[in-house]
Amino acid sequence: MKQKVNHQNADEISEAELLHHVRLSINPKFQDWVLFKNGTYIIFEHVDKISNLEIEAIKLIQKFGPVYKGQRSQDYDITSLKNTKGWIVSGHGYGIYTYVSPLEIKSKKTNTAIGLFGRGKRDLDGRNPVIIHVNRK
Repeated sequence: MKQKVNHQNADEISEAELLHHVRLSINPKFQDWVLFKNGTYIIFEHVDKISNLEIEAIKLIQKFGPVYKGQRSQDYDITSLKNTKGWIVSGHGYGIYTYVSPLEIKSKKTNTAIGLFGRGKRDLDGRNPVIIHVNRK
């Protein structure tokens, strides 16, 4: 049986702040996206082929979000943001990203700390997906 991986609490910034930073982090050419409670968001490129964006987002986050013991959870990339403070952590799962605020990282802001924290937030969203915003054209 798969076991949960422990991670930090991701309740460090408000939903309004999170939404603000995520909006600034996404290239404006992408207008269709779904944001989850802990900062993970999914960008959709071909929404005309998706009947229900919310259901599709939940399917994707449940498939690609959770981290299990023994899984290579350090397979991630980190992007420093230019239009707002923070980073985007990406990993497996096309179009799935997690916003990490500098306020959330209590230790030295190394790539490892940022990446693992972001991966932990994605795990939270994958295990308990709560959509807080849907953005559409």
